[in-house]
Amino acid sequence: MPSPPAKPVTCVRGALALERAPSDAPLALALDQAQAGELADLVAKDLAGFVAGAGDLDLCMVAAHYDPAELLRPGWPLHEELLQLGSRAPGRRGGRVIAFGTHDGTLPGALTPSPALAEGPLRLLPFVLSGEPEDVAAVSDALEELLLETGMAGAGTALLAQEAFGLSVEHARYLTIHDLCAMTAMQYEHAGLAALWPVVETALLSPGREAWLDSPPEPLLRYAGGEVQIAMLSPDAWRRRYAGNEEDRERLATGYRHFEARQRQFAALLQAHAIPVTFSHCRDASDPHEELL
Repeated sequence: MPSPPAKPVTCVRGALALERAPSDAPLALALDQAQAGELADLVAKDLAGFVAGAGDLDLCMVAAHYDPAELLRPGWPLHEELLQLGSRAPGRRGGRVIAFGTHDGTLPGALTPSPALAEGPLRLLPFVLSGEPEDVAAVSDALEELLLETGMAGAGTALLAQEAFGLSVEHARYLTIHDLCAMTAMQYEHAGLAALWPVVETALLSPGREAWLDSPPEPLLRYAGGEVQIAMLSPDAWRRRYAGNEEDRERLATGYRHFEARQRQFAALLQAHAIPVTFSHCRDASDPHEELL
């Protein structure tokens, strides 16, 4: 049976990634419109330097920086918001540079970064490149091959971002959304969270599919229908699944507390990625999998 045709590439989703050094200096989350235009011009120049065809596409970006979890959400809402706002901008399509900054301290649409997620070491300025499908596809393929290895931002771009946002920038580079997924997967692994990433990845890249985390001693959870269910186990149900023949009450109590903390950690991470989470109580279930179906 022939495979279904691939979906046309309608835009390139990417970001200018700023790796920041620890600092107590005041931080600006977004720039005003004049600074946004200046930064966008530099970004457009950088991208055209990687792939000549990028200069023939419309660049639309917001001069605000976000946590990776704010970009890596089902449906790519930040990039979609940029596409929608950019589509309303005046001018003939092809080679436009469209920048969004603050007006009276406020960003347009749903572009406001979350202050609660502003302290991470990696900050991202999202952008989209759009145009004719065949042109977008060619630029997309080229950037997917180039950026992760050679996508350093120009010195002027990095300096402007550092000074305007008040960041202490150690590295400034460009990433596609798929590069960012790969980088985040590695970060999850280094943080001891590798077991959760396949669930997040399914929600991002294959939201119609189902994914389970069923790997003791990790919590049991299921992704389906756009949300995650986490199995909530009573102490006895947890002991049957995770503790084997352990009899020491203090060890059991400590193990159960660690398990509950891990559940809360996973729920918080999933919610940061805007993946809805519900808890399914499985106090009396001999097989908690049944409660999640």
